[in-house]
Amino acid sequence: MGNFYCLMSGLPLLKLDDREKIISVAEIKELLEEEQGVSKSDARILSMFFLEGDCRNLLSIIKGETGDLPQVGNYTREELEDMIEDAREVFFEDDPRYPTFFAEFVREYDERKDEADYFADDALMSRYWTYLKEAKNDVVAEWAELNLNISNILTALIARQQGWDVSKFIVGGGDLYDTLLVSKAKDFDLSREYDYVSALMKIVDCDNPVEKERQIDALRWMWLDDRTFMDGFAVEAVYAYLCKAQMLERWRLLDPVFGRRRFEEIIENLRSEARVPEEFRR
Repeated sequence: MGNFYCLMSGLPLLKLDDREKIISVAEIKELLEEEQGVSKSDARILSMFFLEGDCRNLLSIIKGETGDLPQVGNYTREELEDMIEDAREVFFEDDPRYPTFFAEFVREYDERKDEADYFADDALMSRYWTYLKEAKNDVVAEWAELNLNISNILTALIARQQGWDVSKFIVGGGDLYDTLLVSKAKDFDLSREYDYVSALMKIVDCDNPVEKERQIDALRWMWLDDRTFMDGFAVEAVYAYLCKAQMLERWRLLDPVFGRRRFEEIIENLRSEARVPEEFRR
């Protein structure tokens, strides 16, 4: 793993200030492209971050949206359009330039897009987080697991409220997945094993959807801080910085007047109420 001392030293400190633009994900990507001596393994780790943008862009294209792609990714519109066209061929062969789940999603979307209980955004992002869990980097893999777990818990809560079959909406596997399928408890009997679940269950009781999103992102921000503070110049720190910059861009769109102080309050409350699970600290 390389050291990104020069890059990280030159980047502005992200302080949860949502009132003005600090630096965009696109600007960070340009700086990374200028960075010299980045190893193949580090470049692959960073490409996994931008793969989330590719997922959002793929959704935009497959839904017929035109204009600029919504997020910064690894692929151009033309490359994604070619991949979609190839995936729809009867005798399709996997293209090693793209993750396998891209083509799988395209075919799934074409088959299920008109089903009332099919949510394309959730289906694709669940595949993305599952894909990242296989990353050969602990921080990236654990970040993916955290996000997949949060997504599955929130999805299972909605499914249970609506009387739907939970198994049709959550993805992945493992102990948490199995528990979501069978538990009837309010917290799915997860709070004792996963310390962040207690905080998450309080968050989901919030009636304001925007405030709920803020608090969930604050939980994620806290995790990134705790997981990367030991080495602020490693590739994991760059990955975390990108994740935070992406959150800030989102927050500005959701509520441009929401300031730093409120997010600091949220994070302080989370730190006092819930400890990030030990499995995600290792």
